[in-house]
Amino acid sequence: MREWIYRALAALSLLGLAGLPAGAAEDRIKVGYSGSLCEGPVHIAIEKGFFAGEGLEVEPVRLAPGTAFEAIATGQIDASFGLLATLIQPLSNGLPIKITTGLHTGCDKLLVKKDSGIGELADLKGKRIGVPSLTSSPIMFAKRGLAAAGVGVGDKNLEVEFIVFTNPELPLALERGAIDAISANDPVAARAAKEYDLNVILDSARDEPYRQQYCCAAYVSLDLAANRPESAAKYTRAMQKAAAWVQGNQDEAARIQVEKNYVPGDPEFNAAVLKTFNYIPSVKRAYEGFGVTAVELKDIGVLGEGVDIDYLQKNSFAFLPGVADSVE
Repeated sequence: MREWIYRALAALSLLGLAGLPAGAAEDRIKVGYSGSLCEGPVHIAIEKGFFAGEGLEVEPVRLAPGTAFEAIATGQIDASFGLLATLIQPLSNGLPIKITTGLHTGCDKLLVKKDSGIGELADLKGKRIGVPSLTSSPIMFAKRGLAAAGVGVGDKNLEVEFIVFTNPELPLALERGAIDAISANDPVAARAAKEYDLNVILDSARDEPYRQQYCCAAYVSLDLAANRPESAAKYTRAMQKAAAWVQGNQDEAARIQVEKNYVPGDPEFNAAVLKTFNYIPSVKRAYEGFGVTAVELKDIGVLGEGVDIDYLQKNSFAFLPGVADSVE
């Protein structure tokens, strides 16, 4: 069903684009963002002029969480930023985007109470895990880690129960005993660990092999990649430069994010979280990480048995003119 929805939305988007007036600006694009901490490259590319430096005029579009796919499929935005693990299944169902570069590692954690008796992933067998949604990066991360530890997470061998709570509710539900663990993105996870004195039993920024794999990536609409590849390349280069800038300036990046109302919270705390990520952009490492993650998602039943991983991996990326693998 999702595949038909995405293809229908993409068709509507292209019909709308066909009606653009002659001479419409080629180097003006709409970039969607939701206001998360790890979106630093989007915020910094705007505020520090990396988009402008590429000759690209960007209209930032603030989106409600979870609406980016619909926005790009219907032409409301031309490009955005997303968690790699959450892109794979929609891409297999026809989401009309192309990934153009990886941006950073880290940002997912699995946490438990210190007095829970849960010391390792295998101890979660038979337990309840709180997640922000059933399609989110935290649940994908939890499933991958649990499967590697021998805990069943597929429909046919499910040995844990995933329960949805909003991000603010997750640590409260854990505190009340409604769940036994939470899987969340930073800064929600880092804040919960600090405020509720929780143990982190799996950390994508720290633990192998996840700390080597890209968490977030830049992507563009299928139309932008196919019909305006230079504009897509400008967007990608600016995002790479901004990510590299964040890597060397986490304190200032966090301050800008809060002062410009991109992200709530305390700049000092946010900066400490940013310093756990690795903002070294790479096209190649994102491509490789996509393949590894896709195989694992297929093994645990997130992707259908008929999905051709090699084809999906190759078809999901755009290797754009003038875009290097990384920024020196």
